[in-house]
Amino acid sequence: MRNILVQKFGGSSLGTPEKRDLVVDKIIDSINQGYKPVVVVSAMGCAGAPYATDTLINLAKESYGYINPRDKDLLMSCGEVISTVVVGQKLKSRGYDYQALTGAQAGIITDDNYGDTKILEVNPDRISQALEDDLIPIVAGFQGITETGEITTLGRGGSDTTACVLGAALHAEMVEIYTDVEGVMTADPDLVPDAKTLKHITYTEVGELAYQGAKVIHPRAVEIAKLEEVPVAIKSTFSNEVGTVISSKLKQTDKMDIKGDQLVAGVASRTNVSLVKVIPREEKEFATDLDCFEALAQAGISVDFINARSEMITFIVSSELVEKTEEVLVKTEYNYEISNNLIKISVVGAGMTGQPGVMSKVVQALEKNGVSIYQTTDSHTTISCLIKKDDEKKALCALHDQFNLAE
Repeated sequence: MRNILVQKFGGSSLGTPEKRDLVVDKIIDSINQGYKPVVVVSAMGCAGAPYATDTLINLAKESYGYINPRDKDLLMSCGEVISTVVVGQKLKSRGYDYQALTGAQAGIITDDNYGDTKILEVNPDRISQALEDDLIPIVAGFQGITETGEITTLGRGGSDTTACVLGAALHAEMVEIYTDVEGVMTADPDLVPDAKTLKHITYTEVGELAYQGAKVIHPRAVEIAKLEEVPVAIKSTFSNEVGTVISSKLKQTDKMDIKGDQLVAGVASRTNVSLVKVIPREEKEFATDLDCFEALAQAGISVDFINARSEMITFIVSSELVEKTEEVLVKTEYNYEISNNLIKISVVGAGMTGQPGVMSKVVQALEKNGVSIYQTTDSHTTISCLIKKDDEKKALCALHDQFNLAE
């Protein structure tokens, strides 16, 4: 079946009847353009809204503070299911038939790692049948089912992942991710006033930007789209702008975005990180202290920004894992210090590969603006620095200017 278009709508697009009217407009527009839409929806609204996920969790905790992971996933899946029917009824009022589907009914099979489950396989037969029957499938994002019939959720950005995995399974022409921004931007516009929307960006670049703190799409969703080479468009529900197209390569005819000297696609920051220092009691213990990485790995803790020296080992972890990290280090009797006053800023661009002098440009821009660098790391497409939290906006603006990203 050809002309399939997967359209994902986040919670910010679904919170009011007026917003849901705009969502339905987008769906109907795609039909008028000759597509067969498959719609993926998130839970409606933000914390405090009646059907928001946080509201449902707080409701359950009124009686007893702890919810076991299985039951929490069952509860957290409800918001998206509600959205499928509410959006479907809007479509019905405009004369379009729909079929609301949970993640399980849509054929999304996962492992049983509740709260952050991985998709094992997808059987899209029921969605394909709905399309054959001229129904609009509306799928609850963020969720699936185990092989033993347990409801699971996919973790942060799970609805993006649902959309991309369905796009791959259905061989869709494109996946559209609708949000409250115009597309992928060169920086967070709240921090960098002259940030601009990119017309095109590669999977690698947007995945790295997302991993480094940009919140426009989840890295796992990008990896799925990249693997199957399904183009993804990031668009705003609230405008008719073309947004940003993510694909394996940028359009070589796009003279505005493709320049010989365009090293960097964007800049981003991760503020939810903590710096961990493991300090040997004696220099001879250095090799033993390196074993802390194995202990952390066994506890499922991912580390980044590693710097190993005889007098100190440093790395960063996500802030939500600090308590768990401390538990591991205490249990294994390591000396350690944890700092929460630093952030990670990054410049990302496929054009940096093999180009000398990029790190120098980064250092010069930050030093010129009085930003102290505590540690750096780099890869083919990314250069990252640890800096003080208070310098975030100043550093991002400096790097944005240094690489002429506003042009």
